[in-house]
Amino acid sequence: MTISTADYTASELLAVMSARLLRDGQVVFAGVGIPLLAATLAQGLHAPGLTILFEGGVIGAFIEPGKLPPSTNEQRCTRRANMVLSSTDVLLLLQRGYVDVGFMGGAQIDQCGNLNSSLIGDRERPTTRLPGTGGGNDIASLTQMIVAMKHEKRRFVSRVDFVTSPGFLCGEESRREAGLTAGGMYRVVTDLGIFGFDEHSKRMQLLVLHPGTTADQVQANTGFELLVAADLEITDSPTERELTVLRRLDPDQLYTA
Repeated sequence: MTISTADYTASELLAVMSARLLRDGQVVFAGVGIPLLAATLAQGLHAPGLTILFEGGVIGAFIEPGKLPPSTNEQRCTRRANMVLSSTDVLLLLQRGYVDVGFMGGAQIDQCGNLNSSLIGDRERPTTRLPGTGGGNDIASLTQMIVAMKHEKRRFVSRVDFVTSPGFLCGEESRREAGLTAGGMYRVVTDLGIFGFDEHSKRMQLLVLHPGTTADQVQANTGFELLVAADLEITDSPTERELTVLRRLDPDQLYTA
């Protein structure tokens, strides 16, 4: 059965494309929202051995379909989990190198992959205050990062208003020179495409387009000049099976409206 872009929402596309990046046997530190949904979807589709960690201390969560928690500190996160630690202990696992992938969203991201979830505007007099870092700085500092977010020009900016979670800082070797010798931004998944980072400049690069999207459309919705891969690929649309499992997980569209 052919699935058209009218058959799924932008959030469903985000969740499916993000889930496809996760591999069986990995350990992933997932934030709330699309990251949590995508990690749970990957478990149900192709990665039954995926271990999900939550900032609240849960290790090895298996979320019950139809009962997605609104927060990673919520009691439903503990169902069938391997163990529950303190937040400090679960963050120590990052420092010890036991986590393969960090998976978050953000309000802003810039061309070097720095994330902002703290404030919009001048830091002394911000126009909007956001939830802040939580464990976001730790996760981004110590793991390979996947970021999932809607693609809007106001969110893809040349320089974030506040670096909550570090990407490649100012590009090139600036992350390593700042003492962050592990991890870095791996992929950014949006409702328009999938992005990586140039090996040398560490600037964001368009790698893959979603069906019905053009490189010009992506650039028009981005607040800085994108690098574009010479061999742009097109993703396969979400399959009927992927959408069925996804909607079983989130029947009330808590995350995918």
